[in-house]
Amino acid sequence: MGHRIDIDAKNGGGALLDAVLLLSSDLDLRGALDRLIRASCALTGARYGFMGLLDDNGVIADFVIHGLTDDQIARIPSLPTGKGILGVLIEDPQPLRLAKIADHERSVGFPANHPPMNSFLGVPVRVDGRVYGNLYLTEKAGGQQFTKDDETLLEVLAQIAGLVIGNARTHAGTQSRYRWLESSIAMSDALEESVGLDAALEEVTRRLLVVADALAVGAVRYDGVDLDLVAAVRKDGEAPDPSVLVENWGTAIATASRDGRAVLAERGDGITRLVVPMSSRLLQGHFLIVGLDQGALGVEGPDLDLFTAFADQASLALDRTQALAERQEHMLVADRDRIARDLHDTVIQRLFATALQLQGLRRTAVLDEVKTRLDESVNELNTTIRDIRSTIFELRRPGGATLTADVRGLAGEYVPVLGFTPFVRLRGPIDEVVAPHAAEQLIATLRELLSNVARHAEADACMIEVEAFPDRLLMRVSDNGRGITSEAAESGLRNVRRRAFDVGGTVRVGPEEPHGTLIEWEVPL
Repeated sequence: MGHRIDIDAKNGGGALLDAVLLLSSDLDLRGALDRLIRASCALTGARYGFMGLLDDNGVIADFVIHGLTDDQIARIPSLPTGKGILGVLIEDPQPLRLAKIADHERSVGFPANHPPMNSFLGVPVRVDGRVYGNLYLTEKAGGQQFTKDDETLLEVLAQIAGLVIGNARTHAGTQSRYRWLESSIAMSDALEESVGLDAALEEVTRRLLVVADALAVGAVRYDGVDLDLVAAVRKDGEAPDPSVLVENWGTAIATASRDGRAVLAERGDGITRLVVPMSSRLLQGHFLIVGLDQGALGVEGPDLDLFTAFADQASLALDRTQALAERQEHMLVADRDRIARDLHDTVIQRLFATALQLQGLRRTAVLDEVKTRLDESVNELNTTIRDIRSTIFELRRPGGATLTADVRGLAGEYVPVLGFTPFVRLRGPIDEVVAPHAAEQLIATLRELLSNVARHAEADACMIEVEAFPDRLLMRVSDNGRGITSEAAESGLRNVRRRAFDVGGTVRVGPEEPHGTLIEWEVPL
């Protein structure tokens, strides 16, 4: 038969009811834990109460303490992590009651400045069937020992607390997800007005810093070797030091890049470091790095799903903005092409027919004055036809086109020659910052590089990347062909080097992994 507690006679039914109401008074998680400990101490007569919160490894990651002042806690060199008596309850989550802590075989004593404690009572607190933490009480009033009634009473409180904590966690999770959702929507709206990739990433880092209450947030670009900081912001408002932000992140970023998922970096200095990959078509190789206050996270740590969803939303917003820009560009090109086609197929043909009619009419004219007037009219029509043809050319070529459109157009032009469609990736405000002379050199260089791929590479894939930085323009053309020898690199790329030299730039030639050729053509802006 189970042990029965006479609440009315021994503990006071009102006291237990008050404790239950106190536990359930609101949905603040930390507050619920603190109320649990205070109610437990009040009902059992314990002087000290502790709630040890366990992490996934069964180690006490956080403490909620009642009975010690902040000054007393600060003088203790280190709080327990789950060894000694506390470890017994972690290893075997069953109630543990001791008359004297020092008499137990697992007792390891107390650290310096720790108050003396003799009697002990501990029970596990389960939330959703999992041990969330352990509740420890020590030093029953008057030097007495904790009784079986105390133990059973504490178990009842622990069960009630498990339900309250579960509800508080659910409420906190719902509130947190709602806040993140609101921030993601606001960020998506803001990104629609962003100009340039760097500005967009700065907006993303600012939004993430606020919603995550982070110490610092950065956006980095990682190509497998080099790590570049693109944007960064700190909670204290100071300008972030790039070297500090990206140091010691290499392993975590490499893992996130390989696995395509958010990664918790090694904790240290009271900071939890988090790496989140961005899945944008525009932002391949880009990651968000987040520094979080480890002490403010609590035992459960950051919710990686929230960070991943935020990064995915930012990626989707950026891709959507780019897709809308490309759609508008394609609509403009299509509209220009339609106008040009109408001018060519309709207006020019009518003018040409009218000129032929006038020329035929001239043969029947008798007066020289009439012949002269007809000749002048035909010449005017011919001049008009030439002007319209020039307009058609301007609609279809630079002046009506953009550098990004020319790059895509040139890639499409080489599809029959290459036997496949090159992949084109454009980054930054290319059309806004590249001067006409540099644009001409880039198109001519790209034409020559694509010709070399078609003639020599024996490749079945090629990537064209053009990126505008604040101070330079970079074009990377890579293929998966048979590679290039040093002799061929010097002889076949002479014109490419000359074009770069003419605008103060450089050319780098190297292998593309696992096989192929990579050529980087870089010029200053």
